[in-house]
Amino acid sequence: MIPPLLRAGSALLALSMALPAMAQQSPAPAPDQDYHDADGPDLIVTAIIPRRQGDILSGTSIVTGAELVRDMRPTIGETLSRQPGVSSTSFGPNASRPILRGFQGERVRILTDGVGSFDVSNTSVDHAVAINPLTADRIEVMRGPSALLYGSSAIGGVVNVIDTRIPRRVPDEPVHVEGLATYGSASDERTVMGEIEAPLTRQLVVHFDGSWTKTDDLRTGGYILTKPLRQIAAQSDEAEISDLANLKDRLPNTAAETWEVAGGFAFITDKGNLGVSVSHSRNRYGVPSRYEVEEEHDHDHEGEDHDHEGEAEEGHSHEDVTLSMKQTRADMRGEVATGGGFLDSIRLRAGWATYQHQEIEPTGEVGTTFRNQSIESRLELIQADHDGWQGASGAQYFTRRFSAVGEEKFLPKNQTEQFGLFTLQSLDLGDTRLEAGARFEHSNLKADADDDLFFDGRTRSFNALSGSIGVSQTIMPDWRIGLNLSRSERAPSAEELFARGNHAGTQAFELGDPDFTKEKSWGVEATLRGAGAGYSFSLSAYHNWFRDYIYEAIVDDSVCQTANGGADLEFPCFAFAQADARYYGFEAEATVKLAQLGGYALNLDGVADYVRATIKGGGPAPRIPPLRLLSGLELQGDRLTVRGEVEHVFDQKRIAGFETPTNGFTLVNASVAVKPFSGNDRTSITLSANNIFDVDARRHASVLKDFAPLAGRDIRVTARFSL
Repeated sequence: MIPPLLRAGSALLALSMALPAMAQQSPAPAPDQDYHDADGPDLIVTAIIPRRQGDILSGTSIVTGAELVRDMRPTIGETLSRQPGVSSTSFGPNASRPILRGFQGERVRILTDGVGSFDVSNTSVDHAVAINPLTADRIEVMRGPSALLYGSSAIGGVVNVIDTRIPRRVPDEPVHVEGLATYGSASDERTVMGEIEAPLTRQLVVHFDGSWTKTDDLRTGGYILTKPLRQIAAQSDEAEISDLANLKDRLPNTAAETWEVAGGFAFITDKGNLGVSVSHSRNRYGVPSRYEVEEEHDHDHEGEDHDHEGEAEEGHSHEDVTLSMKQTRADMRGEVATGGGFLDSIRLRAGWATYQHQEIEPTGEVGTTFRNQSIESRLELIQADHDGWQGASGAQYFTRRFSAVGEEKFLPKNQTEQFGLFTLQSLDLGDTRLEAGARFEHSNLKADADDDLFFDGRTRSFNALSGSIGVSQTIMPDWRIGLNLSRSERAPSAEELFARGNHAGTQAFELGDPDFTKEKSWGVEATLRGAGAGYSFSLSAYHNWFRDYIYEAIVDDSVCQTANGGADLEFPCFAFAQADARYYGFEAEATVKLAQLGGYALNLDGVADYVRATIKGGGPAPRIPPLRLLSGLELQGDRLTVRGEVEHVFDQKRIAGFETPTNGFTLVNASVAVKPFSGNDRTSITLSANNIFDVDARRHASVLKDFAPLAGRDIRVTARFSL
């Protein structure tokens, strides 16, 4: 632990010594500099070397400005769910984590300005992400191997939420104020957010922000249970179960209240910056119940065993559990320009957080308490541009201490420590661009002995090496084709190694395997991007071959009973296993200008994505989103934008042995956005209607999709202002 902290401390000392000297010789930024979008609307900051979106050899998305305001939801998963290649875990309206290319949990990193969210959302789908999308200035999504620079676990991709909590620029006003207020009818959502930035000197800027959201139970588009479950419930002799067949309109136990406060400051010159922030958040939310209904599993499964076909399984009620979460975190960011030569700049990013959530039973008693303490730091050395050769190298350190106490403890107390070295190098030859990246990561995972879990304790260490090489070529003006080949290794997580207990969040007794080897994969991705007068197009197609892929499979209860000291199980037995697997799919998006009507452009846009995943000898991988198409028609002007869109999600019948099929659905949405003040693009009023026809919609990737549909008709009004 000492060497990484010494590196971070040395970099911090260098930055702190350099910045006062720069202040003596550097003027403040020009008054007309836009400190919110200074990096440009199409630059991907998450790429380490900031590059235009069209120059990156993998699928990328940027959500900012009016699009971010229109799509803003209380969770990061729902906020991003309309982006290409992105779905959501949708464990009710309050716990929704992004899914990228069918990957979720450990294979997707959720970041805030380049470092982790420091929560336990990766351990279970009912645990919310501790990042507030309300404070986001922009959200960047990188899918595919480019994201491996942020950790070997990011094989699916990275979601990076970028805010101004540590100021990036000196505002030209004496005080800069921004705010947002939203009302959403589906859950009676009331949201307010405000932030203030003020320059105390020509180089010192302070920032304060706060937000509050309160929702009631979510209104849905029909019945709460799926039709097969309603039919089973209606045949029950027990009134409590038969009444479930008529449960509709409101999804019980989904109310929530969240608040967050933060403060930060930064010392800024045109040669560098150094800043810190501290935040505290509270989130109390209900999770939907999973009702006791017996269901016959009798599906045709492509290419898999039928050992469980026709068996009756009993779901257990997750009885109106409420989660009470709190997190305190501190962040630091620094950058200094070196003045040329080989290096252009040095960047340091670090964060620390202490996290706790309690799972509260209907009686008010605390059932289980989860605690997590994390530190992450990144040191990046950015090379100067030498005749088209650019690069960045760095080191990353991460540690996590996790513990759970109570009835639903399914993991022993454990600690994860990782240290990584990475580099990215690119060469621009004009029409041809070459790129190569590599990452070495050492992981050490230790779990304490736990008599309650019949676990003797274990320590594992892994060395993982990942790399990629790619090329892109101009095939005509403003059109490029690219190909990227990657080889990645991922160390198993603590959950995959050490889990061994009843887990009500997933309705399973989860059993890890402390003898797992590294997960390894080869991947290839092809991209085609183009733009011209009135149109743009982007297509990414990918294929990943996994060796020793880690997944969960339902097995005979005796396997988990042996691990549980012979005691009976509360839930079915799910054991982590390793096998070969493959994922392939595509995502595409396009925009075309149909007409110019006076000061308004009429644009047609579309998104399509698809992923297919198979585990060798086990059939389809579980919870894979189906084919999706989304198309929008938008009338866009300087002060007024009117948009209508249709999203169709197809049936998912290619399922794992313990899943049920999911019916497709079609959502129709519309919105009107007005910017009332000329020259102020950050002040707007947006009225939107989502799921206008109030359809019953369920995401296949959701563990709770048979018990918790998506929101029904939702009328939303959002006012944003900037002064």
